[in-house]
Amino acid sequence: MEAADLRILVAGATGALGSAVAVLAAERGARVVPAGRDPHRLEQVACRLGSPAMLRFDAYDSDGCTRLAARAADRLGGLDAVLVTSGTVAFGPAERTSAVIEEHLMAVNALAPMAVLRGALAVIGSGGAVGAITAAIVDRPVKGMAAYQASKAALSAWLDAVRTEQRRNRISVLDARLPHMDTGLVDRAVAGTPPPTPPGADLPAWVAALLEGMISGASVLMPHPVHGAPALRR
Repeated sequence: MEAADLRILVAGATGALGSAVAVLAAERGARVVPAGRDPHRLEQVACRLGSPAMLRFDAYDSDGCTRLAARAADRLGGLDAVLVTSGTVAFGPAERTSAVIEEHLMAVNALAPMAVLRGALAVIGSGGAVGAITAAIVDRPVKGMAAYQASKAALSAWLDAVRTEQRRNRISVLDARLPHMDTGLVDRAVAGTPPPTPPGADLPAWVAALLEGMISGASVLMPHPVHGAPALRR
């Protein structure tokens, strides 16, 4: 798959990370349909991309999430890849995290991406790709983030199982276990106060690696265990 031939849906394209991926893909010749919740920001992203369409969705609308890829395919005359970059975060020890917050994290970080990608699997043909952002935290627990880690680990486990199922269809499944980046996500936490965080990772480098992972059919994108740079696993 080449970037110039790519027809891709980016769900979560109104966020800092999703918009950066969408812009890079468009700059390399891909046709991109951005999807997000905020109509104003979505329109701005679509205009910047010169996109033929933009799609709104809500994480709590499971059926709408499932239909998202089919809607994008209608606009593009087919679909080669779907990437979910949306998500939210909360902080606090497990014993002080409410069930409401836990359910919200599961809905936004796990169930909604699963629904989007489940719908994508029915639309994308052989040689296509699906992927989602999990987090490096699935491999390295952090105090005060148990509920967040659980939601991301649930999505990561789902992607792992789907990857095995889709080998027969030659659809690659990317689990992007990204490190902390200065995208503003921690400042929009739905609960708790963020702990001191390390300097954000190099956003352009991770965005480029994320797009490369989708195009090349990689299975995992994660920080290199020694120097922390983006590392793709086939």
